Order: sequence, then C-alpha cells, then structure tokens
Amino acid sequence: MEKTWRWFGPNDKITLEMLRQIGVEGIVTALHHIPNGEVWSLDEVNRMKDFIEAAGLRWSVVESLPVSESIKYGGEDRDQLIENYKESLRNLGKSGIRTVCYNFMPVLDWARTDLEYPNPDGTSNLYFNFGEFAYFDIHILHRKDAARDYDEVTLARVDELRKVMTPEGKKRLVDNIIVKTQGFVNGNISENDLDPVQKFRDLLALYDGIDAGKLRENMTYFLNAIMPVCREYDINMCVHPDDPPRPILGLPRIVTCDADIRAFLDAVPDPHNGLTFCAGSLSAGAHNDIPALARKYASRTHFVHARICNVLPNGDFKESTHLDQRLIDVVRTFERERPGVPMRVDHAPLMLGDEKMGYNAGYSFHGRMLALGMVSGIMATVHTENT
Repeated sequence: MEKTWRWFGPNDKITLEMLRQIGVEGIVTALHHIPNGEVWSLDEVNRMKDFIEAAGLRWSVVESLPVSESIKYGGEDRDQLIENYKESLRNLGKSGIRTVCYNFMPVLDWARTDLEYPNPDGTSNLYFNFGEFAYFDIHILHRKDAARDYDEVTLARVDELRKVMTPEGKKRLVDNIIVKTQGFVNGNISENDLDPVQKFRDLLALYDGIDAGKLRENMTYFLNAIMPVCREYDINMCVHPDDPPRPILGLPRIVTCDADIRAFLDAVPDPHNGLTFCAGSLSAGAHNDIPALARKYASRTHFVHARICNVLPNGDFKESTHLDQRLIDVVRTFERERPGVPMRVDHAPLMLGDEKMGYNAGYSFHGRMLALGMVSGIMATVHTENT
C-alpha cells in the first residue's frame, strides 16, 4: 500500500518537510479554503498540487471533496450543486488526481464525546461515551422524542449524568460533538459560531422526512450523475463509512455494515464507485467482522484508513492500538490483494506533547508517526510472508 498522510494545507503545523522525514509517500488533502458547493478551479487544484510536489511528495487522495447537504437531502439546488461537483472532478482529473474520498453522512461527519480520554500509559485517545451522547441529544439539543431512541440502560446513565453535569461539562460536550470534530472537516459548524447548538438544530431540520431509503435514493442519484466524469478521467470515488455505524440524532445512516456496502455498490456497479475501507468506523459497530469485510470488498476499495476501535458492553467505544490483530489482518489483506492502494493511519493517540500543539482532533503528529511505524512494520512482515 502507498503510505499517505492527511495534511490540512499550508497552515498545518505539521509540515510537508516533516512528513518526508518519517516515510510518508503521498499526501491526502483538500482545498479547505473553498466553501462547500463551490467549484474547485483548475488553477486552485494545480496550485495545491505544485506546492505538494515542490516538497518531494505527491497529492494521492482528495479527502474530501464535500458533498453538500442539499445533495444529500435532495434540495431544490441539488442539480446545480452536482454540476459544480462534476466540474471540480474534471479539474482534479485534468491535474492527474484520481482518488476522491467523500461521505454521505447527514450533518454530522463523525462523533466523539471525549477528545483526550486518558490511557494507562499516559497518552490519550478519542472516546465515544454513549451515555454522554444521549445526554447531549436529550438535554442539550432537546431533540423531540429523543429519549425514544435509547434503551433503559442508557437512559439510566443519562439520569446519573443529570445529577452531576455542570455548565462546563455541557460546553465540553457541545465543543467535542459539534464544533471541534466538525469545523475542520465539513465547515457546517465553526468555533466562531455564537450559537452552535441552534445552528445544529437548523441543520437537523433539513432532514425532516428523510429516511434511510430516501437517503440511499439520493446517494444513487448523485453517483449516477457523476460517473460519466469519473469514467472520462478515471477517477475513483470512495465513500467513507458512517461513524459511528448506526443511526444517530434521528438521522439515517446508510454505510454501516455488509448489507449497506453491498447495496450502494450494486446500485451503481461502475468500478469507479467504491469504498474507503475505514476499519475504525466499521469496527465501532460490534455487528461488523472487520477482517471478513476487508476480504469481501478489497476489489472495490480505493482507499484504506488504518485504525481500529474496541466496543465496550455499554455501547461506548474507543480507539485500539494499531497492532490490534484485526487491523493486522486488514493490512495483510490489502497488501496482498491491493498492494498499490493508498493507505493512511488515522485517529492516533496524543503523546509526547501533541496535546499542547492545537492539532485537529484525532490528527496528532507523534501519535500518527508511531502508528505509521507500526503499520509499516506489519506491511514489511507481510512482504516477507509473500516471498
């Protein structure tokens, strides 16, 4: 696999020169300064590509070319936004960039309640506390009938939290769930928003009446519209699985499991319609057999995210080590069946002062460097197995 790294542009505190020194081969990035829905011009694409190549690296994957909410829920301006998307794809294709990661998650790209959950060794990781998330949904967001979506055990956890929750604790949940984990990804919410909770409610309201079936229909409409451009320029689209892989906040999720993956691949069977195999997102659902899914969908995987989660009995989940046996099996599968596919390590711990640097949540330097070393070691071992 190609060793890639998610880099957030020239303002990223982690420089391209640093990445060359630790064995990174390709860069995963986007034109973060261009608002969602606007065209990525050829000049802008080439400017970023030239900047990366001047540092001796290559722009391997776009993550992400965001799919506007209106495309997902089927708004009146959907067709114009799809035309803009197609033009951006053409310009990427003209520049020789062939892999585009995206997601079809409504409103919330990914969810965590704790961005610095302490580990016994002194590092910290991302953590999803199901009780805290339910508390946010019921008592901060005040979503109508939200309590109906949770079982009695989770509601009991919420009641306990009500007894001890402070204003600071509420602010932490708002920041972690809808601000710090979202602003740098999709731009829906930013740290400059005066009332992020109300803005979030307004975004949720856009999906009133949109169920999983309708969301699948809208995804198929989008994919069918862009496939001619993908064929013309040989661009591989690879959807990111839902994180976590379950319905949340009353929103449907449609890339959560084996059946979901099969459904969107069958709906648009063009080989340019593929999967970002994020072992971490899929493993946040205890229903998923990650090594088996890797073997089943290797041929339709265009991008790999190397991380893995442990799900606890109460529904919470946290990041596991990059030497987890399941992830070793995943790396072995892709090294054997898709040896050139781009891979990036993901959601590594904060360590050795990372927590003081202001990195985007989940995207430390030292932690990801350690993870890259671990995965590189797995890859080297697989190579010896194959000889």
